[in-house]
Amino acid sequence: MAQESEVHPNFWGHTPEEEYYTSQGVRNTKSHFETPNGKIFTQSFFPLNLEPHEVKATVFMTHGYGSDTGWLFQKICINFSTWGYAVFAADLLGHGRSDGLRCYLGDMDKIAATSLSFFLHVRNSEPYKNLPAFLLGESMGGLATLLMYFKSEPNTWTGLMFSAPLFVIPDDMKPSRVHLFIETEQETVRELLRVTQYVQDNFSKVTAPFFTAHGTSDGVTCPSSSRLLYEKGSSEDKSLKLYDGMYHSLIQGEPDESANLVLGDMREWIDERVRRYGPNKNPQSNN
Repeated sequence: MAQESEVHPNFWGHTPEEEYYTSQGVRNTKSHFETPNGKIFTQSFFPLNLEPHEVKATVFMTHGYGSDTGWLFQKICINFSTWGYAVFAADLLGHGRSDGLRCYLGDMDKIAATSLSFFLHVRNSEPYKNLPAFLLGESMGGLATLLMYFKSEPNTWTGLMFSAPLFVIPDDMKPSRVHLFIETEQETVRELLRVTQYVQDNFSKVTAPFFTAHGTSDGVTCPSSSRLLYEKGSSEDKSLKLYDGMYHSLIQGEPDESANLVLGDMREWIDERVRRYGPNKNPQSNN
């Protein structure tokens, strides 16, 4: 009789959580944050060898559709934290351990505003309020991140970072090409079409420094998303990275050599922006 496969309590095995994170050089905390739209699950990652007031800056990260702040997304969180950044992430409404109908995106403005309420709560608190602060979004989380930027007061964010953002809906995802039998799926696709058109129409309002990256073989989000933002964004400090032959999940889904190339570019970009703009040198005309 074949033996049943062993079920590990965590993706890394039986090592206790605190011990695992310590081995990665970070401290991890988890909590729920109350908002008018429901509770959202949040996680924070801090460099093991630094006190909160000693970090370079804060980075607020948003995952993609159908994902959460669990083990796949944590690779990027942990890396940024080991570079000296305090990282804060939240499960979007309807995802992971947050409230809401599962994977329902019928109101992207509400979803973005809910995560933004947590991010602003942290960003404006001690000891972080005078530090540079960055938003980072992956895939559909990039779309939510750009909405958060548009909803924020001027000079709130030092810079924006995007990994394979969803700003353009591929033709094969549009309702005329996809047979959707569930009303919530139809509402989600219609909302994504509306919001992607909205951000495309408002790319010129992006004045904060930004970094956007895409794999040229991405079959989930169009590399044209990053190209259009780069071409139409009004920021005087903007960077576009296109990785030849790489796919959608630039950090979690590529061989280590390729993922490390992307992470290296991200680290170089954010370290330089902290040097240029923080803590008391915010970029002018930054939203």
